[in-house]
Amino acid sequence: MRMLTGLLAVAILAGLVLFLLFVPKKDAMNTPQQSLSPAQYQAEFVSGAQPHLLLDVRTHEEFAGGHLLGAVNISLQALPQRLAEVPHDRPVVIYCRSGNRSKQASHLLAAAGYDQLYDLGGIIEWQAQGLPVH
Repeated sequence: MRMLTGLLAVAILAGLVLFLLFVPKKDAMNTPQQSLSPAQYQAEFVSGAQPHLLLDVRTHEEFAGGHLLGAVNISLQALPQRLAEVPHDRPVVIYCRSGNRSKQASHLLAAAGYDQLYDLGGIIEWQAQGLPVH
C-alpha cells in the first residue's frame, strides 16, 4: 500500500511538471497582438511611413462598402487558406468591423508563426473619430 501511494505521488508530481513545461502561458495565447488606436496607427505607420500590411478581415461585401486606404481584404473565413499572401517580414495591422474578427485573425496568425501583429480593432471606431473611409 505504501509503495502504491508513493507511485501515485510521483505520477502526480510528474504530471504537474509536464503541465507547467508544455502548456502555453495564458498571456501568449490571449494576447498575440498589440492593440493599436486609430491615432497610434496614423502616428506610427502612416505618418512614420513604416512599411506594413493593413489587413481587413471583413467580407468582400463589407470591404466594398468602405475600407481604410491601402487595406488588403482577406476575410477571416479565407485567411487560413491565404496565409501565403500575408508577409512575415513586416508588421501586420488587422481590422474588421467591431474588433471581434480582427482579434480572431490575430490569434490565427500568431498560431501560424507571425509575431509583428497589431490589432486596430474595428472600422466603427475609425469612423466615429471622423477618419476617412474609401
